[in-house]
Amino acid sequence: MTALARTAVSFANVSKLFGEVRAVDDVSFEVAEGELVTFLGPSGCGKTTTLRLVAGLELASAGRITIAGRDVTALSASERDVAMVFQSYALFPHMTVFENVAYGLQMSGVKKAEVTARAEAALATVGLPGYGARLPSELSGGQQQRVAVARAVVLEPRVLLFDEPLSNLDAKLRRKVREDIRELQQRLGLTAVYVTHDQEEALAISDRIVVMREGKIAQVGAPRDLYERPADRFVADFIGDANLVEAEVVALADGMAEVALGPLRCRLPATNTYAGPALLALRPEALVLHDALTPDRLAARVVRASYLGSHVAYVLATPAGELFAVDGNVDQLRPAGSELGLTLARHGVALVAG
Repeated sequence: MTALARTAVSFANVSKLFGEVRAVDDVSFEVAEGELVTFLGPSGCGKTTTLRLVAGLELASAGRITIAGRDVTALSASERDVAMVFQSYALFPHMTVFENVAYGLQMSGVKKAEVTARAEAALATVGLPGYGARLPSELSGGQQQRVAVARAVVLEPRVLLFDEPLSNLDAKLRRKVREDIRELQQRLGLTAVYVTHDQEEALAISDRIVVMREGKIAQVGAPRDLYERPADRFVADFIGDANLVEAEVVALADGMAEVALGPLRCRLPATNTYAGPALLALRPEALVLHDALTPDRLAARVVRASYLGSHVAYVLATPAGELFAVDGNVDQLRPAGSELGLTLARHGVALVAG
């Protein structure tokens, strides 16, 4: 969030208890106007409860929630000027597409002519002009999700909320609809809070990602920051694939650490102020495969090789343990048993807290 951006959503030390269970535990964050922030984490981490706290579908046990500078902590969902897109679409099956989109405006007492104009404009915005007379059952899953987005957008809310909106779609359609949602959000300058458990989805659409674990925030950052500079073992392991290996910090200077992994050496931003044992996160693409083993390379033996079209995935046995690597050279498939040497790429290597 830039210093000049206005805050759309703010949580200050917010907790939510269900009996003795702290589903959300002393969470603080801000979402800027026009920003798409994704909450990401495993099942039960508190991300959906956090979204419901923004929506007013749950009330905070402690802390303060503001939307556009207004304290909404004790306000109901209808008083918060937010709209939610659910994973189940939640369309009325007996209503036409137009009637579904117009319903919220009609319930708000908007005049008929304005309802028609805004509903038709919303359908055009999501790429469904001329679909108003159809029933939801006559649409594909992706089209139904677009109708759900149009129904939310037409209300012109301060904040648009997405609760795992793509989980019911197949992989190819998920990719298309997430691109549509991101393009729409950016084109209209919408403020959006998005919840998913899909790491690729979060990386693809977010301005920033909030990684949650056991009701707390583990790390907040831009997608690239989280992928390339995870704060700890959990974030490194959850955001994409990562090989977590024991290494040694042999020297520290000017905030940089010289790290040794067997014969390999690299300089990385230091995560602590002392030399000694350390945990290294290696992304699969950071492992560079060489057919010749030299003294400055880590020895590796191919355990398994899988051709995946755009790349080859390798499981490698090394002195540092079993490592997972990907190689874009699909013309050279190294079979099981092949002896290799490994070096490290400049990107995809980070020191992390244990």
